Amino acid sequence: MLSRRTLLAGSALTLLAGCSSAPPAPGPAPVPVPARPTAPRDPVTVQRMPSAAPGRDVDLVLITPSGVPAAGLPVCLALHGRGAQARTFLTLGVPALLTAAVQAGVPPFAIAAVDGDHYWVDVGGGDDPQRMLAEEVPGWLAARDLRPPSAVFGISMGGFGALRFARAHPDLKAVATASAALFLSWPDARGRKVFADEANWRAAEPLLHTGELHPAGLGVWCGESDPFLSADRKLAKAVSPAVARFTPGGHKDEYWRGILPEVLKFVGQRLA
Repeated sequence: MLSRRTLLAGSALTLLAGCSSAPPAPGPAPVPVPARPTAPRDPVTVQRMPSAAPGRDVDLVLITPSGVPAAGLPVCLALHGRGAQARTFLTLGVPALLTAAVQAGVPPFAIAAVDGDHYWVDVGGGDDPQRMLAEEVPGWLAARDLRPPSAVFGISMGGFGALRFARAHPDLKAVATASAALFLSWPDARGRKVFADEANWRAAEPLLHTGELHPAGLGVWCGESDPFLSADRKLAKAVSPAVARFTPGGHKDEYWRGILPEVLKFVGQRLA
């Protein structure tokens, strides 16, 4: 039988790993992959896509503002946290929040979320999430009459991945992170049991490559009770992003739901 101390320790480790506290996200059943280019007809669609980069099928979740034609919309990638999935953005209420933002005057855009793992970087083992984002996702979007990604937003582990994606794609118009799971040292990163070795982590860690990030299109959000607060403050100090918000909140869904309207406005205004 597990002791109370063991249960508490397990809960703390889950928090620090950057996992979402939400259960598996709901959403519509996957629909068939289109045989020819066709724009999404519903504000939310989920399709199961075979991906060569990770060597498995992944969910592609597309979210567009309700009442706005989807064809030709600019796209923001959405990268989830560790232990979560693409459908997590549905649990967080992104469809309604995106529609509300557009109705309030934010230029319309689409959000594309896909399933990913191990901090959205190649740590060996034949799974390369960055290659999926760069080489496969644009084709999936084109087949739905959407533009290639021109922005990226990530939560926790997804924040790490978003910054890694931004380094390789300096032409992005907006990069936003919420509670980005960044690491101040190799011992911190090694404790996640994700990276192959120190060299693998050093090649990917955003805090070691801040000179490759562009401040004008970067927005950083983090709660003041978040275990990654110090690392995110270091990022903001090094890059001087266009937006740096450190407000009350922890590493949990409630905080992310609270800042999402501001994040969506930040992204939409830069995509216009």
